Amino acid sequence: MKVLLTIILGSIFSVAIAQPNTEIIQTDQVQQALTRGAIIWDVRDEKSYLDGHIPGAINIGEIGSVLRDPNKEDYISTEQIQKLFNNAGLDVNKDIVVYGARGNPYAYFGLYTINYFGGKNAQIYHDGIDGCRQAGLPIQKERQSLTPVSVTLIPQPQLIVSNEEMLKLTKSKSVQIIDARTPDEFSGKDIRAIRGGHIPNSINIPFEDNWQDPATGIKLSKKQVSDNSGMALKNQQDLKKLYSNLDPDKETVVYCQSGVRAAETAVVLKTLGFKKVKVYDSAWLGWGNNLKAPVADETFLNVGALNAKMAAMQTRISQLEEALKNKSN
Repeated sequence: MKVLLTIILGSIFSVAIAQPNTEIIQTDQVQQALTRGAIIWDVRDEKSYLDGHIPGAINIGEIGSVLRDPNKEDYISTEQIQKLFNNAGLDVNKDIVVYGARGNPYAYFGLYTINYFGGKNAQIYHDGIDGCRQAGLPIQKERQSLTPVSVTLIPQPQLIVSNEEMLKLTKSKSVQIIDARTPDEFSGKDIRAIRGGHIPNSINIPFEDNWQDPATGIKLSKKQVSDNSGMALKNQQDLKKLYSNLDPDKETVVYCQSGVRAAETAVVLKTLGFKKVKVYDSAWLGWGNNLKAPVADETFLNVGALNAKMAAMQTRISQLEEALKNKSN
């Protein structure tokens, strides 16, 4: 009897270890995922994927370009996404690990997409391909493929907040709203819609603040650092401190410009024990372009200045084209 009990308990313990227990995983957990046969989804562009990816990982192209309508920065139709996923063998009902480059919020957007269409067992590898390389793990360059599947994607509207709901929530004291954009976007200085500013009663915690060094992106652009190691997530203690003024038991809505950056913050909050986290799907594009929606620190796009810049740019392009034409002659 003791032997049988030991075997049963051992089996239960093994299954518990094998199953995902957090949405954000580390390098050793990626290796465990590979061992148990999880689908590994690389959300980067094809060139980056073919330059080196996690062994067995599949790729359908850069997620921001493939799954989104460039004119609206919103999803293409569910039918189109379903066809892409099914052809790639990307079954949202299976065990999935999503990754990109370290700190790339589009990887979180990939996780959000899986969950939004009914997935329950997806995880994200925040350190991505950079973490694998730093750990000295094998990197594969050949394209990988899975057997096509036939899965019906079912949107889960309860995971998002609609425009109508958002209008009501701005008047509610029982909801906390996080703006994951930059301080300049929040203040209305950086205008990326008809209007700048922010949703009333929202607080600004840029998604980069989740990183060990929030300025890493700027430092890379200025060549002040040589790698993206600063984009690694803060430890749990520092993340809890970052969001210490918020109540984990309250409903929390996160938004950004189009939903991508908000997806990262939403997952981080869930790992910290926030129980009711949603993403405002239409984001600032939907809010700032809706002139009936109230805006704090409201600013307006200077169309005249924008047209002047575009005209100057077109003049410069014409000059370059003429110079190239003369050179070829």
